[in-house]
Amino acid sequence: MSIFSEGELAGLFDDSAYGLEKYTEPAPSDALVAEVEAELGYRLPAAYVELARTRNGGTLERNCFPTTDAHVWADDHVAVTGLYAIGRTATWSLLGDLGSPFMQAEWGYPDIGVCFADTPTGGHSEFMFDYRECGPKGEPSVVVVDQENDYRISFIAPDFQTFIRGLVPEDVFLDDPDEILADELEKVNEGSFSPIVLRGIAAVGPTLNDAEASIRTIARRIAQEKGFFALHADGESHLMYATMFLLYSSLTTAMSMADFLDQDPEHRTYDHPCYEMMIPFSYTSEPYGFRTGGWARDFVADWWDQQIAAGGIVETPEGFRFSPETETGLVRLLNVYATL
Repeated sequence: MSIFSEGELAGLFDDSAYGLEKYTEPAPSDALVAEVEAELGYRLPAAYVELARTRNGGTLERNCFPTTDAHVWADDHVAVTGLYAIGRTATWSLLGDLGSPFMQAEWGYPDIGVCFADTPTGGHSEFMFDYRECGPKGEPSVVVVDQENDYRISFIAPDFQTFIRGLVPEDVFLDDPDEILADELEKVNEGSFSPIVLRGIAAVGPTLNDAEASIRTIARRIAQEKGFFALHADGESHLMYATMFLLYSSLTTAMSMADFLDQDPEHRTYDHPCYEMMIPFSYTSEPYGFRTGGWARDFVADWWDQQIAAGGIVETPEGFRFSPETETGLVRLLNVYATL
């Protein structure tokens, strides 16, 4: 007997090109399900497998679960970016490049079960199947794990089908757009900068006429255009990525893209310059105000790849830096932005 009705799944996925490319795989065969379960060491919930027969992974349209017990995204709900496919070829599939084994081995998520969905926090919180009470062959509950709060585990739903049935669209929780924009503009105009950004601004010195004004202008234009402060694949976002790389490069030289993007899991302090702690996130012990509160790593990685292909970022004997021509043009543009 089917667990989900057709109506329960209507409007669940958003069919975005990004979701189809990064999260979705063809419906899994029985053999593939068995292989994935064997590698993970857990029997997947029957409802999860059934859903994968209809749609195997993807980003969500009904992307919020109401709760007041988990505070990884908002006070009244947790947000879901996408469900992982049962497979190994999509970036966000159970055994994909950023799948459950990766998140547990590299990001330190607890050995309580399987990471099966992510949040807009860019890896800093994950939905997991929790098998602690039922054992590896039982019916797991759904929890969300908050890496930024010592991997705090918060109960979400008793099983996967309850989780799916409880998802609602984001607009259920939206406040007045004018109030949101006012709050976002206050954040980008007055919010305190990350210690890394402050050190970068000091290091570039007179190269930029007013680095703070330039950064705040970019953010203000983004917020006014989108209604909120978030960085994606648009031109202003690319300019912000470039600005952060300029500041980063004034402090150190990137040996790789990951060196620029990611925090050091062994030394979680602002002493290690990285994009992740310049704008997306802050450490809970030392918060700052000028931040997006989440990021899609692929957007920045795609910008990096485009710069490499175009010769904007070049590899030197010391590491990766802007080409002199690119840096000169960027500085000229930022000095114009400082006057807007």
